[in-house]
Amino acid sequence: MDLRQLKAIVAIADHGSFSAAARALMTVQSNVSTHVARLESELGATLVDRSTGELTEEGRAVVDRARRIQGELEAISADVASLHDQVAGNARLGIIGTTARWLIPPLLERLGREHPLVRLVVLDGTTTSLIPQLAASALDLAVVNLPVEEPEVTVEPLFDEDAVLVAPRRHPLADREGISLAELAEHDLLLSAPGTAFRDELDQAAAQAGVVLRPQAEIDGMRLLASLAFQGFGAAVLPASAAPDWIGGDWVRVPVQGAPGRMVGLARRRRGLLAAPPRVVRETALDGTRTEGAAQPGIHPDALVIEPAAAG
Repeated sequence: MDLRQLKAIVAIADHGSFSAAARALMTVQSNVSTHVARLESELGATLVDRSTGELTEEGRAVVDRARRIQGELEAISADVASLHDQVAGNARLGIIGTTARWLIPPLLERLGREHPLVRLVVLDGTTTSLIPQLAASALDLAVVNLPVEEPEVTVEPLFDEDAVLVAPRRHPLADREGISLAELAEHDLLLSAPGTAFRDELDQAAAQAGVVLRPQAEIDGMRLLASLAFQGFGAAVLPASAAPDWIGGDWVRVPVQGAPGRMVGLARRRRGLLAAPPRVVRETALDGTRTEGAAQPGIHPDALVIEPAAAG
């Protein structure tokens, strides 16, 4: 087993075929086929279904391990460079879009100033899409909604935020100073998708109040959900960071009384150690949350305590 074989199987997983993997690796298809065949022979298992180009169950298990090996190899170079007071290398950060709006700009600015050789790769996604990629080592860190029910991932809180109703000005609830869950239940609403932490906690609070919320539509993606409300398609229950003051439009924000807010945290894999570039991204993100988050209406990072991450 060697690194070329592992790179070949990971490239097939990433690009979907032997030919696409060869292009990504800047080699010919026969080389990729040879590396995979030798790896299969050594392991005594078929890793790629030749009729479909898809990984077998054994292939997926190998790719999961191979990604971790590649990450550790990248970490070796990054950590050695950091010993000479120069952190360099890649850091892959996944982040939910509503938080990315206000956290990514200062994060990029500070990294560019303090760690110019760190290359940050940012993936905007939902919690349900980011956590599997983090667990599979495709990401180093992820800013996600809490709680996270994934045994391979550990999280630390960043901030909590209030729940608000974002409604077009013509909506019958738009003139309220505050609104209860019972009053919300009298109207069709734009809601986050069932199974997401924010929706599940909202439904639990509504059940405790003796009501059931009525979905006009259910969206897995807070930023899209907020955009629909901003454009007048309906009233949406959202975390505060999804409706910042600087977004224009003919809409209002109304506090929801008795509704749970949302907690957002920074997640990383439980196994392994962060390399130097993800470590400085983590520390910068935590510090940015503390300073920038306090300026966002309805966001509360007051209890955030920044502790050093273990070195790789």
